[in-house]
Amino acid sequence: MKKNIYILFLLLFASIQASLAQRQVIDRVVATVGSGIILQSDVDMQYSQWLAQGNKPDENYKDGILEQLIVQKLLSQQAVIDSIDVTETEVDDNLNARLRHMSQQAGGQERLEKFLNRSLLQYKEEMRPSVFEQLKAQKMRQNIVSKIDVTPLEVKRYFEGLNKDSLPYFNTEVEIGEIVMMPKLTDAEKKEQREKIEGIRKQIVDGSDFGTMARIYSQDPGSAPYGGDLGFGTRDNYVKEFSAMAFKSKPGEISPIVESKYGFHIIQVLERRGEEVHTRHILMKINPGAAALERTKNKLDSIYKLVVDKKMDFYHAATNYSDAEESKFNGGMILNQEGSSRTTVIPMDGLEKSVFTAIDPLKPGEYSKPEQFTDKMGDVGYRFNYLKTRIPPHKANLDEDFTKIKEAAVQDKTNRNLSKWFDDKLKTTYINISDDFGQSEGLKKWKKQ
Repeated sequence: MKKNIYILFLLLFASIQASLAQRQVIDRVVATVGSGIILQSDVDMQYSQWLAQGNKPDENYKDGILEQLIVQKLLSQQAVIDSIDVTETEVDDNLNARLRHMSQQAGGQERLEKFLNRSLLQYKEEMRPSVFEQLKAQKMRQNIVSKIDVTPLEVKRYFEGLNKDSLPYFNTEVEIGEIVMMPKLTDAEKKEQREKIEGIRKQIVDGSDFGTMARIYSQDPGSAPYGGDLGFGTRDNYVKEFSAMAFKSKPGEISPIVESKYGFHIIQVLERRGEEVHTRHILMKINPGAAALERTKNKLDSIYKLVVDKKMDFYHAATNYSDAEESKFNGGMILNQEGSSRTTVIPMDGLEKSVFTAIDPLKPGEYSKPEQFTDKMGDVGYRFNYLKTRIPPHKANLDEDFTKIKEAAVQDKTNRNLSKWFDDKLKTTYINISDDFGQSEGLKKWKKQ
């Protein structure tokens, strides 16, 4: 009897040991940074996210992830010391944006959940501590570099210190303007389209599920796959018509139809939190018919003729008549979206195809003819472009490329300041990395510490 009990005890002990060993394999400490640790699961989760974005499997990429996590840990630990905090709303907004992007890359929510082998809600909660730390690290990094700037003399010295044989060569660059007009519907035209979304609202009021209706009918590609969920936002996050309705509605209430520049909305408030509100919506865009498009074309043709005949200057025409919010308050001039500087100089090969085609035959000071186009939201309108300047291909120089060289000088100074900050931090911070990591050049420098 005793022998049997002893055998059972050994079997039980072996089972426990095997279970513990399995847990150790499933999750283990792969790095220690100061008072914090980085687990294998932290690396694996970010690796899964990387794969979900359509990247090919690459085990070496895990070294890069671990290096990023070490940097993140150092910054976030300093953020605690410096009392830099992150709100739950900031974490929620970041998580929602990530999941929307991942779902789009994976081909939908169901395919992403299948790939992750868990629900998005579960994955979101698993990611929350990691995202919280990432945002803290980002704020700490910004705190370190926010006041970095360079003087014109520093820009000159930076440029003179570059190897003249390896200076970048810039292709043709341009400064261009635009005047855009989007169709405006008459009350009768709007009424016809409004009746469609009124029918959807009635179905919801009569008991149809809001989320299901949003997935079927909403024309907002960012929120429709999530049942119209927009997460938490302040008044500044929405256009004024949407914001006014959202912040006066009670949780659970179905709003009347709201019209904004994006179209018609049905809004439901899910939760209020101080000055923030959690909403979902159904959007139906206002689609112009042939008559509305013809009116728009005729109006833009008349503005074009006034500008070309020099009866109205381009700057005032754009400010007073253009519907392009990004450029109209800049006198119609389009800003380069690349880089941190607000410059109007744009590489020709960075232009969208239709704009490139329109301005390619122009000489500085000339205008393209009004043409129909489709914007990023899929809406149809008319526009014409103005070519102000064309800069021929050239090797980088201070006269023509000061803004770009200044950006590079600021980045160089930022990198040097961050490098010094990490070097100083490593002198007082204990770091230990598991032996099966650290084969990449990036991790070797941390391993030496």
